[in-house]
Amino acid sequence: MNYLTMLHLILLFIFLYFLFLYVGISKYVFSENNHPIKHIIIIIQENTSFDHYFGTYPHPIKLNESKFKPSENTPSVNGFPNVIMNNNPNLVNPFLLNVSTPTCDMNHTYSGLQQAYNGGLLNKFVGNIESKSSDCNPNQSLGFYDGDTVTALWNYAQKFSMSDNFYSTIFGPSTPGYINIISGQTHGATPYNLDNEIVNGTIISDAEPFFDDCSHGKAFLKGKNIGDLLNLKNITWGWFQGGFKPSNMTVDGRAICHTQHVNYYGVNIRDYMAIVNPFQYYKSTANPHHLPPISISNIGHTDQSNHQYDMNYFWESINANNLPSVSFLRSSAYQDGHPNYSDPLDEQTFLVNTINKIQNSGFWNDSAIIITYDDSGGWYDHVMPPIVNQSNDPNNDLLLENGFCGHNNDKENQNRCGYGPRLPFILISPWSKSNYIDHTLLDQTSILKFIEDNWNLGEIGNKSFDLYSGTLLNMFDFNQNPNKKLILDPKVGSIILNNTLDTK
Repeated sequence: MNYLTMLHLILLFIFLYFLFLYVGISKYVFSENNHPIKHIIIIIQENTSFDHYFGTYPHPIKLNESKFKPSENTPSVNGFPNVIMNNNPNLVNPFLLNVSTPTCDMNHTYSGLQQAYNGGLLNKFVGNIESKSSDCNPNQSLGFYDGDTVTALWNYAQKFSMSDNFYSTIFGPSTPGYINIISGQTHGATPYNLDNEIVNGTIISDAEPFFDDCSHGKAFLKGKNIGDLLNLKNITWGWFQGGFKPSNMTVDGRAICHTQHVNYYGVNIRDYMAIVNPFQYYKSTANPHHLPPISISNIGHTDQSNHQYDMNYFWESINANNLPSVSFLRSSAYQDGHPNYSDPLDEQTFLVNTINKIQNSGFWNDSAIIITYDDSGGWYDHVMPPIVNQSNDPNNDLLLENGFCGHNNDKENQNRCGYGPRLPFILISPWSKSNYIDHTLLDQTSILKFIEDNWNLGEIGNKSFDLYSGTLLNMFDFNQNPNKKLILDPKVGSIILNNTLDTK
């Protein structure tokens, strides 16, 4: 063997070594056998824009009097710049809200949100109030909270990872937001048109699901969702929602969902909302009669419950050491943060109690907890979303001018103008970067894509937005020393150390 041949062999060996090393790292990131993330828990809350909770992060308005003290090395976010705070293009400047005053439900329809963003001018938020109450402040959409109200969320952002570049997949309210998180596709609906809720075969509003006894709906979707992909690979999963357990049953076996809770303002609020359970729109993943699992050990597996559960079963599964690989959590309505019937403090109680319990379980070391939102609720955000998918429905697209959110030649996929408004997104995990702000372009289907890649499920197809979605992996560091638990007080959101409150 001559010198040249030996040199070539050595170079080939070095090349193969680094190739195998690269493949090994790739498998570590994407293989269910090697990935440290074995459990993904997605908590979906209601109607909050990024600026509405994080516009002044990490500095509360009353900094000297605040119970929230940011770390010195806290990175900045794309929050309110001075020109937006003091010379806003709307009729009023952003202002701090007091949680003691209930908020009103603002216009967050598919068309109404496009009008508020007004082609990128973002100057028509004032007066976008849907509530018929006479005491609604027309300027309310410019209101925001800071770390003295949403203290827990600011503490989670300090200790774990947060995105300031995460968007709803399309403009619109709750139902499209939830559906995009699990499938990225709101087209393919039946009936083809329904009361301005389904237009041209696309769900653009809160059309109630057909496959749900606790609904009066007619809407259902064809195609696949993430539950179908997980079932094909025998990966356990579940949707857990407050109030899903029937309060009663009719003589013919239909579920009745009338359980209620009293919110912060002393009002009785019904727990279950069918329009925010996206799996009930698909026959393949629906549990129309709200049947329970046949046993605790069967949670996450296909049986009469078909992966749809009351929230109590989430804790039953943890207590039985049987947590599904993928869990979607949806609170009872009074704790979801939605204006008009919920509030940030009831929401904080739910989030903190839930996350504390997960951290104190045996599943913390291999889990990723995501906190995000279904839509912006019409609250002001100063960032114009990038339009990655255009639409030109003459009756409903109003972003640029009447009938236009760009131009889409695909007649079969209109009414999916997006991305929509910017939303909060926090990643809590032993493996998330700490006190980190991610600027990667993300949307609701980035959650879908992360699940797909984590278990090698493939994609939804059928023009799902998961084709466009950015990666969540930039928010992780799998080589770091794992983050410690962050146990908070559910009432005030402050850190508990040795059973005493620490406001830092």
